[in-house]
Amino acid sequence: MRTARRKRLHFSNIYSFSCGKGAFKEDHTQIGGPGFSRVVYCNHPDCLEASPRNHSTNYVRTTKYTAANFLPKSLFEQFRRVANFYFLVTGILAFTSLAPYSAVSAIIPLIMVIGATMVKEGIEDWRRKQQDVEVNNRKVEVHRGGGVFEQTEWRNLKVGEIVKVEKDEFFPADLVLLSSNYEDAVCYVETMNLDGETNLKLKQALEVTSSLNEDEDFNDFRAVVKCEDPNANLYSFIGSMEFGKLLDPLSPQQLLLRDSKLRNTDYIYGAVIFIGHDTKVIQNSRDPPSKRSKIEKKMDKIVYFLFFVLFLMAFAGSVSFGILTKYDLEGGNKRWYLQADKADVFFDPERAPIAAVFHFLTALLLYSYLIPISLYVSIEIVKVLQSIFINHDIHMYYEEADKPAQARTSNLNEELGQVDTILSDKTGTLTCNSMEFIKCSMAGTAYGNGVTEVEKAIAKRIESPLIVNEKDKKSFIKGFNFDDERIMNGKWVNEPHSDVIQKFFRLLAICHTAIPDVDVDTGMVLYEAESPDEAAFVIAARELGFEFFKRTQTNVTLNELDPVSGRVERSYKLLNVLEFNSSRKRMSVIVRDEEGKLLLLCKGADSTMFERLAKNGREYELETRDHVNEYAEAGLRTLILAYRELGEEEYMEFNGKFSEAKNSVSVDREAMIDEVTEKIEKDLILLGATAVEDKLQQGVPECIDKLAQAGIKIWVLTGDKMETAINIGYACSLLRQGMKQIIINLETTENLAVEKTGEKDAIAKALKESVLQQITEAKARIAASSSESFALIIDGKSLAYGLENDVRKLFLELAIVCASVICCRSSPKQKALVTRLVKEGTKKTTLAIGDGANDVGMLQEADIGIGISGVEGMQAVMSSDIAIAQFRFVERLLLVHGHWCYRRISSMICYYFYKNVTFGFTVFLYEAYTSFSGQPAYNDWFLSLYNVFFTSLPVIALGVFDQDVSARFCIKFPLLYQEGVQNVLFSWRRIIGWMFNGICSAIIIFFLCTKALNPQSFNKDGKLAEYQILGATMYTCVVWVVNCQMALAISYFTIIQHIVIWGGIALWYLFLLVYGTILPSISTTAYRVFVESLFPTPSFYIVTIFVVISALTPYFTYKAIQMRFFPMYHEMLQWLRHDRQSEDSEYTNMLRRNSISPITVGFSTAHLLARTSPSKDRNSNRV
Repeated sequence: MRTARRKRLHFSNIYSFSCGKGAFKEDHTQIGGPGFSRVVYCNHPDCLEASPRNHSTNYVRTTKYTAANFLPKSLFEQFRRVANFYFLVTGILAFTSLAPYSAVSAIIPLIMVIGATMVKEGIEDWRRKQQDVEVNNRKVEVHRGGGVFEQTEWRNLKVGEIVKVEKDEFFPADLVLLSSNYEDAVCYVETMNLDGETNLKLKQALEVTSSLNEDEDFNDFRAVVKCEDPNANLYSFIGSMEFGKLLDPLSPQQLLLRDSKLRNTDYIYGAVIFIGHDTKVIQNSRDPPSKRSKIEKKMDKIVYFLFFVLFLMAFAGSVSFGILTKYDLEGGNKRWYLQADKADVFFDPERAPIAAVFHFLTALLLYSYLIPISLYVSIEIVKVLQSIFINHDIHMYYEEADKPAQARTSNLNEELGQVDTILSDKTGTLTCNSMEFIKCSMAGTAYGNGVTEVEKAIAKRIESPLIVNEKDKKSFIKGFNFDDERIMNGKWVNEPHSDVIQKFFRLLAICHTAIPDVDVDTGMVLYEAESPDEAAFVIAARELGFEFFKRTQTNVTLNELDPVSGRVERSYKLLNVLEFNSSRKRMSVIVRDEEGKLLLLCKGADSTMFERLAKNGREYELETRDHVNEYAEAGLRTLILAYRELGEEEYMEFNGKFSEAKNSVSVDREAMIDEVTEKIEKDLILLGATAVEDKLQQGVPECIDKLAQAGIKIWVLTGDKMETAINIGYACSLLRQGMKQIIINLETTENLAVEKTGEKDAIAKALKESVLQQITEAKARIAASSSESFALIIDGKSLAYGLENDVRKLFLELAIVCASVICCRSSPKQKALVTRLVKEGTKKTTLAIGDGANDVGMLQEADIGIGISGVEGMQAVMSSDIAIAQFRFVERLLLVHGHWCYRRISSMICYYFYKNVTFGFTVFLYEAYTSFSGQPAYNDWFLSLYNVFFTSLPVIALGVFDQDVSARFCIKFPLLYQEGVQNVLFSWRRIIGWMFNGICSAIIIFFLCTKALNPQSFNKDGKLAEYQILGATMYTCVVWVVNCQMALAISYFTIIQHIVIWGGIALWYLFLLVYGTILPSISTTAYRVFVESLFPTPSFYIVTIFVVISALTPYFTYKAIQMRFFPMYHEMLQWLRHDRQSEDSEYTNMLRRNSISPITVGFSTAHLLARTSPSKDRNSNRV
């Protein structure tokens, strides 16, 4: 930050002509109609006319809950999950006689799980509440009558009140600016909280209220504002103000939005228009689109599958129970101990069907342990911890801007490991968005000797040492990297067309919306510009002799280098600014010079400027077109500069129509303005073209190359020309040597001839057929070549037809078999539509990455949106799921964190279902062993605490810390990433395999325990193993087996894993000891069972060891065979690490061979390479 004093300038509205001069007396607009019904009585909010209007209060609440609804609403949110609702039903049934266990033991685990989630939500909401209290209690000065302003809290503001906001304060509501301490009623506003942009915005009040500069001036002030209803559009405002007998139009230039901050202005006065939840910032604060990962969705299906298994088990058991019960009196009284002749309804042979129904309900309670009650809360904990690791990764910290990675949501961590297609913006995402003026064309002559990064990449590709070895001169001026002795240091006056060059630089110095910032002590002029391009142009003009240093209410003043007089100060009267927008693709200003000439100065895209040239203004057109194409091939952004002189009558006619359009208070105002400007921006005289370089970010080519090796397809959606996009593609490794290009555009002679006919329907039909034909031919070309990789390049005009309903499928089929896709001249809407097409058409995970407001739609449409916190503000970041500072960090985010998170979550869920199936099936087998009598195998609290204490922490540790391979290997062998894309670690085969492993473990545990303990003597006194001893022994074996299974499954042990695995087992023994000392009425079957029965008996330990080894043997055997003969890719890398062959270059290159193959990037080959080729290579090497 500079500490020197800055000169305070009285700037006025530089975006349009003075607003107050175009008043109209009759309200002939849409005010009062639908959508435009708000009427505000300024400085008289409690008047009779205002009282019927029920405006909201200015109290803002962003919390999800209130004190009154927290309990019912949060409970509703929790029990919307089918698993939680099921456990609620079983908890209620536990209070009936149907329950095979006590109600308390069933309810407490549910309370703990639901309570933990509710506490988490409550804490988050309490923090939001504290923020709300702080905001609502902020103070602002409000007019209380008699010219007296008093401080009051924001929450007490009313619509129509007059407020006074001072420097560095936030605006408490949406205000209409009335005046400021500046004489022309301007103020500076920082909108970082709205759109993330740090550059200051200039606002200006209406001329009719600009004289209200003191508190006393508001004593008798009365005005009526009629405007649009509350809406979410930050950049539009339509209304009118009736003050005195005149009606003045209001525009966004007079609107000060809530949560913006007043800067560089001592104070402003404003009238409150929208308050509370009617303000635009709150209207925009809706929740972002809800995104759930594919694994989470699949997990729900698995839970439903387990419910089906549970109901099937309960049904089968109930049928068996009903049959057995019916024949209790007829079959020799096999279950004599039930005393069927005295049994109640639950075991009554005469009412066997009813007994079977009751048993079905009992079984639903008993088998509920198949469903993991703590699964969802455990996954939430794991994802939060994973996000913390992402946020604190030093390798994704951008030191220059002090910006770490930021996971704004933890819902999509595992989705980062399954990305199939990346759709990226170019400017500010692949490039720095830090423009440097490097070349220009003036009067048909090219100037500038700089070498761009794209030119260096081209030279390297064609092995040209001349350019590659050239050392650039480093510019010490930000935004200016121009070097040409012919025009530097004032030498341009000696050039043949010095008059054209003078007009060229003068246009650069005048045609803009930049604000000069003069340092009084040093005299240095800096600029606040709306875009990096504009700043580069003004800086270039300054460095080449045309310094813009002052802007007053109606004038722009330059220090010019005159060929005759030398340095002179010239002032130009600024009459109109015709603003740039995406449809016009140009900007113009109309000024009057000191000689009285009216000049229209215009700059814009070549696609819209060349067609506006006059016949006598095309003298340098051919040369300029050639230069523009050369600049585009060098990766530069170009603009065409032209001008014309206006006649007085022509200007007066234009200004009248322009004023009328500007004063129109309707939704068609912008269209009317465009229509008027279209008629004046014609018959231009060409001056030349500018070329600015937007350098690639550091590490972009290497990152894209690595992502391509990982089998990820990359699409770039840019607004640049096709030539620029292609050469940037080569510079950043998106396009490669030997890659065949498929170019789809409409710039053919036949299409141009059709467009000249002027018949809209015929043109559209012909162009669409042309696009369809090009797509069909391209598909045939790819089908004929099986070994080559292709890149698809399509322009925006062709893309518009490619996205139509009857063409989009063919376009997608073509695009997905190409290694890279570049969409040129794409609009923000097209970016979002392309993203949706890829996401819905491929059914695979898409990731969008961008840095600007024009990328928001694309980020929200994709499965994962990544925002680059660059120089275009923070709108993309605020709409993203994850924010990073540089594109190169995507490599580590996906290949390392993405792979780890995917593997951890997948393994965690599979293991969760394994341990619950193991436990649940032992319960089922014991109940079958007891003729489905509803008898649980374990003590009530053994059942309840299994998922909560003894087996939950190891799973969480797995989800947070486990690594199959190191981060270095993840990046060194990028093909490993395909395991996530192909979802090989969370396929139904793998899930069912883990469940089958659980069933096998349950069978081994149950039968070995029952056979080993019955009917042999259990201890030296001849005591038999009773029900409680069998249950405790089986439970001990289950705890040992599932924890040891975890130890076998883990690839990367840390001290935490050791603590939670072996600590979980130790906790079981400690619990059994302590619980067994409690009163028998509480501990029931566990009373002193460990101290008296298990601890002193050797057979307990022998059975435990034997059962654990037996239960783990099938998995161990399968894993050993699979890793030895059929290894997956990550297992091959584990062998590599284990055998210490990572330094063996021959073996390492063999493993990487397929990863770096040019066809790896293709759509259908990655799976084949990941599943087949590596395995063959590994096996052949180990023979």
